[in-house]
Amino acid sequence: MSAPIVLARDLGEWEAWLAAHPGEREGVWLKIAKKGKGATSVTLSDALDGALAFGWIDSIRKSCDERYYLQKYSPRRTRSSWSRINVDRVLTLDAAGRMRPEGLAEVARAKADGRWDGAYESQAKATVPPDLQAALSADARAAAGFEALGKTGRYAVILELAKARSPQRRETLLRRAVERLAEDTRG
Repeated sequence: MSAPIVLARDLGEWEAWLAAHPGEREGVWLKIAKKGKGATSVTLSDALDGALAFGWIDSIRKSCDERYYLQKYSPRRTRSSWSRINVDRVLTLDAAGRMRPEGLAEVARAKADGRWDGAYESQAKATVPPDLQAALSADARAAAGFEALGKTGRYAVILELAKARSPQRRETLLRRAVERLAEDTRG
């Protein structure tokens, strides 16, 4: 079954849809109006807040037509990573009394298994973690490979480590990243 396409004209309609479809495993494609195209919909920011309040998460975006694009929302999967941006948004929503029981349950699960405290930073705020910095300092070729990457490539390395679910997995990913970076400079 594929996800339905929904148009919500405002946050109230979006939240009503979310409340009526708690078990929509495939998620939903929400139509978001393009600016200056004469269309109306819930804003992207409000749509994300509504989704987070109900324990859902945004993912991919794709084109729809000249007036709308589609943003995918779906119930958060077991053990899905949290971004620091979404943690901060949820804290704001909770302080405003806007979190729903489903959303609070997702937060409780994330706090219980460490995903909440382990939320990853956005690309704009990400820094090289100490273990990666130490590994790069110990391998000049890997350091050169890392520096040769663009900002997005460096973030991809950092993000992969940040999303590791155990210290052992992180060590494995770190070792592989350093090997890959060193190989990329052999050219």
